[in-house]
Amino acid sequence: MKLYTISDLAQEFDISTRTIRYYEEVGLIRPGRTLSGIRQYTKKDRTRLKLILRGKRFGFSLDEIREMIELFDEDRTGYKQLEKTIQYGREKIKEIDQKIEELLQLREDLCQLKEQFEQKMHQQKQIH
Repeated sequence: MKLYTISDLAQEFDISTRTIRYYEEVGLIRPGRTLSGIRQYTKKDRTRLKLILRGKRFGFSLDEIREMIELFDEDRTGYKQLEKTIQYGREKIKEIDQKIEELLQLREDLCQLKEQFEQKMHQQKQIH
């Protein structure tokens, strides 16, 4: 069985060892330890870390990520995990759509304001 050190995983995923230790502290990964106390990560730990980082990239909270990961441990078919992931995915897409709408409105407002300032500047130029 291939084992990984914390440095191996930090380098592979381009994250700090502190980040990995934090995920351990909050119970998302549970590495084994050598007799001298050095962390040893299994392929399962590596996969969990990969899922955690993917979930974070998509904007999921650590609690949501934990729930999705733990569902796979409960149901090895992966059905419950897929179901929950789809649900969270739908919610995340709604959040993103809402942010896009807000940004589009902000852009429109800013464009209008810019036009008003340009007109005002042009009027002032004609006066002087």
